[in-house]
Amino acid sequence: MPRLTHDRITWLTYAQLGLWGFFLYGFGPVVPLLRDEQGTSAAVAGLHSTAIAVGAILGGALFAPLARLIGRGPAIWAGLAGVAAGVTAFGLLRPLPATLATVAVIATGGMMVISGVAVVLTARHGAAAPAALTEANAVGAGMGILAPLVIGASVDAGLGWRPVMAVEVGLIALVALAARVFRVRLPDAAAPAAGRIGVPLAASAERGSVTGPAVTPGRVGPTPSTSVQPGGVGGPAAAGRLPRAYWIAWLLMAMTGSIEVCLSLWTADVLRSHAGMTAAAASAAVAAIVCGMFLGRLIGGRIALRWPPVPLLLGALALSLAGFSIFWLASVGWLAVTGLVVLGLGNALHYPLAISIALNVAGAAADKAAGWSSYSMGVGFGIAPVALGAVADGVGPHLAFLALPGFIAAAVLLTVRLGRALRNAAAPDDRPVPVAV
Repeated sequence: MPRLTHDRITWLTYAQLGLWGFFLYGFGPVVPLLRDEQGTSAAVAGLHSTAIAVGAILGGALFAPLARLIGRGPAIWAGLAGVAAGVTAFGLLRPLPATLATVAVIATGGMMVISGVAVVLTARHGAAAPAALTEANAVGAGMGILAPLVIGASVDAGLGWRPVMAVEVGLIALVALAARVFRVRLPDAAAPAAGRIGVPLAASAERGSVTGPAVTPGRVGPTPSTSVQPGGVGGPAAAGRLPRAYWIAWLLMAMTGSIEVCLSLWTADVLRSHAGMTAAAASAAVAAIVCGMFLGRLIGGRIALRWPPVPLLLGALALSLAGFSIFWLASVGWLAVTGLVVLGLGNALHYPLAISIALNVAGAAADKAAGWSSYSMGVGFGIAPVALGAVADGVGPHLAFLALPGFIAAAVLLTVRLGRALRNAAAPDDRPVPVAV
């Protein structure tokens, strides 16, 4: 069983992803309040999600060249600086064009953070990367629990949602100060991922385990005894080509991203219109999803060390469907919130497992793969919530939410195909190819 080592760099990347999680999970409850403030329709308010998609695409395109130019660590910090600048402007400006532009800036920086953290953790932890990525996203969800609660309290006190933006900037400054005081420096140079890249996940789909060589704590890259499977370092991905399994995982991330962003943006509206909750209570109740995700990722980080990712994804999608059913059918607040917690438990593993598979099969092209993954999020964030908002303007948010089971069903089909692609990649020759190091 792979071993996950928590060093200072690992904890710093967890904190950096948590800073993005605080904004992202707080942004959903803000959108209905911003819509009321600006006097726009649900479809127009949904354009803020399109702005996130545009920013995600820009951030993904910028990350790989910037990481090559200045290093992965500085690229992550540059992303956080962009988030801080964008959040400041978002809290100060009121016109619709200005809020759309600032959200795009925030998302650009946020995607650089997501890409950098994913690549650093994959390179540092090798076969234990799915667990590390799950834990990192647990921290993001944990921070995300706070944001809707703070927004709900601020709105209830008559202060509105804007003071929460100052909290985000303060948290970024605090983490940057802590990194400087404790002299924690992220890796500057791109390096190949540690452990057996590519096929361990494929082989695990057949054999039920993830295998790989021992990884020396603090060491980035293979140990001297490493054997690399076809499609890993030295394979097709090393030449910059991304394998078929990566693109299936890419589509899967687009689909699960659609699920998550629609929930983030429109859950508060459903709670207000169908479950009879007040605006403040509905905004705070969105934290139930994030609470479920936090718990799911805490538990999932341990499970991911013992079980292969594809069956875990299928189980997580089934749990999401069960939670959605409870939420959608409930006409009272407490039952709807219970469904959201279950839904969050299922959603917890969607992205961490999909991105770990995608980066693992990418091998030496991990920076490129991380950048391209942003486009999948751009598709999910840019299309689904705007379409759902347009439908909601006609039939109401509750009926419009029936699109989500369709997204879940599509994600299930893609996961099944991904498992087949991983097995096929391992089938021709499951023997390791020695690489001189």
